[in-house]
Amino acid sequence: MYDIKLIPHQNLDSIIPLLQMLDNSMQAEVLKERLEEMKQHNYQCIGMYEGEKLIAISGLWVLYKYYIGKHIEPDNVMVLPEYRGKGVGEEMIKWILDYARSIGCKGSELNCYVNNSAGAKFWHNQGYKIVGFHFQKKF
Repeated sequence: MYDIKLIPHQNLDSIIPLLQMLDNSMQAEVLKERLEEMKQHNYQCIGMYEGEKLIAISGLWVLYKYYIGKHIEPDNVMVLPEYRGKGVGEEMIKWILDYARSIGCKGSELNCYVNNSAGAKFWHNQGYKIVGFHFQKKF
């Protein structure tokens, strides 16, 4: 029914409209510049397609930290509104976790905004636990 695959770096611009749905204050040119930089730092992105239509995305970072070891971080997960509540997100996360296991990851971590109660509920339903706070300081 759906096809999930890594999006080649040369096609990453295709995710910009979905990223803008996450944060409509982000200009496409800024996102394009940041994606170019992220490509240089091990960024990957998966897309979920219905035919040729991109219906969901998740950035992926494979990271190493002393307290968990090699792990995967889904980032900026976005499902088009008309596909929410239909199991699309769950299917995409299953793919991500299977992929993580296949490359030797010991677990998964992610960030979820504190005002995103639907997102927090989704992640809880996927078996994730809240273990800390994410702090940020901009310069």
